[in-house]
Amino acid sequence: MKALIVGCGIGGPTTAMALREVGIDAEIFEAYERGADTVGSFLNIASNGLAALRTLGAHTRVMSSAIPTPRLVMWSGSGKRLGGVANGLRLDDGTVSHTILRSDLYRAVRDEAARRGVPISYGRRLVSYDDRGDQVTARFADGTEATGDLLIACDGLHSRTRDILDPRAVRPRYSGLYSFGGIVEDSGLTGEPETYNMVFGKRAFFGYTVAESGETWWFANLPRQLGDIPDDWKPVLAEAFEHDANASADLIRHADVGPGLPVHDLPPVSVWHRGRVLLTGDAAHATSPSSGQGASLAVEDAIVLARCLRESGDHRKAFERFEAARRPRVERVVAYSRTISNSKAAGPVARVFRDLMLPVFLKKSASQESLAWMYRYEPSL
Repeated sequence: MKALIVGCGIGGPTTAMALREVGIDAEIFEAYERGADTVGSFLNIASNGLAALRTLGAHTRVMSSAIPTPRLVMWSGSGKRLGGVANGLRLDDGTVSHTILRSDLYRAVRDEAARRGVPISYGRRLVSYDDRGDQVTARFADGTEATGDLLIACDGLHSRTRDILDPRAVRPRYSGLYSFGGIVEDSGLTGEPETYNMVFGKRAFFGYTVAESGETWWFANLPRQLGDIPDDWKPVLAEAFEHDANASADLIRHADVGPGLPVHDLPPVSVWHRGRVLLTGDAAHATSPSSGQGASLAVEDAIVLARCLRESGDHRKAFERFEAARRPRVERVVAYSRTISNSKAAGPVARVFRDLMLPVFLKKSASQESLAWMYRYEPSL
């Protein structure tokens, strides 16, 4: 059996590796002309994501480029400590959640897949496919095509495969936030090692962690109407934090602030598969970054899919089992993440209520077991 994998982000290479573990050949087709070695800021790879990577034997390479961040501390814009929660659960070997540049995570899984013999073709943008029942043929914008037994979509939030599979599929949903982030030296911010400080500011949300090297990894979420783009984001973002009781505004003035990226997620997608075609990762269940679970869920998908294909023997039954196993979990994560995003975009009245209630909520959530449903998940092959 051979699988055609559309998309070479995080999900594409990990899916290819997982499929090869169960005896299924895989080839990756990437729309862009070159790899995403310099694309994106940084992201959280939670302990459950690292557990999934460990199943593939790929976690060591990833962790070598990452910094540990197992704790979250919440603050109000006035400087009041609201409480703390765990960012993931420690694995049996002591592994904790890490923060990594997206480009480093991408490079680690892409290079590992290539090292294991997975072919990767660039400049192959999917335009259509033909599912003939016994095989499926993918056709690309450059006029080429490829034929295999399965077509697995790992092509992200704006999935072309999803549009073809179900032209009536839901569209990406704007969260109300624009996202920014970067890494700076000598920021003036202090913080405990291995800890994310999450600041619910008066007008925007600011998060940062200080690495052992002294660098500050920071991100910001700014509530804003979609499409309302200023000529220069830096003064707009700095002004949003001007009256918060921390050095976030000063950091932003000295940081390299690139274009803001609108944050989206996906409402529940009704059709995940049809015939020999299956959606996975963000193509099926994109979550906002607020949960820190996007990459982790994609790796989990890869392992569960490979196991279902090995155990079922028939792709139809395998796809049904995959959806039954994954849909409840991923939709719960998407909903959880959206709740967090909504709290970041709160209006003046809602902000007051939020800052009053967050300490109560965080106290209840302080136990590691409160989010065990999300973090204690280790799919096996």
